[in-house]
Amino acid sequence: MNPNIKKPVWHISLNFSENDKDKLSNEKMTQIAETYMKRMNIKNTQYLIVRHHDRKHPHIHLCINRIDNEGKLISDKNEKYRSTKVCRELTEKHGLYIALGKENVNRERLIGYDKTKYEIYDALKQAIPKSKTWNDLEKQLKKSGITFQFKTAGKTANIQGIIFEKDGIKINGSKVDRECSYSKIDREIKDNALQALQEAEQQSQQTGLAESAVETLTSLIAQLSIFTMPNSSHYDATLAEYIQALKARKWGVKNKIRIHRIR
Repeated sequence: MNPNIKKPVWHISLNFSENDKDKLSNEKMTQIAETYMKRMNIKNTQYLIVRHHDRKHPHIHLCINRIDNEGKLISDKNEKYRSTKVCRELTEKHGLYIALGKENVNRERLIGYDKTKYEIYDALKQAIPKSKTWNDLEKQLKKSGITFQFKTAGKTANIQGIIFEKDGIKINGSKVDRECSYSKIDREIKDNALQALQEAEQQSQQTGLAESAVETLTSLIAQLSIFTMPNSSHYDATLAEYIQALKARKWGVKNKIRIHRIR
């Protein structure tokens, strides 16, 4: 009835945790699937609900005719966002297990975009805790074949986001994970830098080193307030910012040093 539609059949897979295996009868899964379609505004059309047993975790496949019984197209606008929201609501409603983050995702089954996204995610989770500057993070990620660039607001130098790239696929940091946005990573890097400085000062006090030695060290680091990498616009004012803030708190003086960032 509507031959010009490029995607007339909608395939959706609903996957459940292995922890809920004993709770999910065929009838229960059918009920959840039909409620899912209703909340996704999929109605008055032909569909199949098929349960597979080829994996350890329970899952079903929905094959749906996007041309309803009156010849109208069923919209798939914002499909992923709406589906995620509905799945979360149904999981909570039926008291089913909610996996914690991305750790439980089976990496071996991923392909294409999803495979790359999780590779970037895993690399970031390993690299960020080891990084005290953006320079550090860049070096760590390069070992996994990952690069990144900052997104700025229009023609200004104000950084608004970050884009990671691996195997020719570019993904926004917030798309990799909420914890992988520019602001979240920047905060964690700065926290790492501050912690390292505090540990260095504590160690120097324990070993009886003069405070002037620490002053000399922090002054040298402060001079490296701007870090530029070849052929990139990356910057690092991380250590310098935290050193000045720490000094201001420690000695109760107002920080009068202005650090200029070059991006």
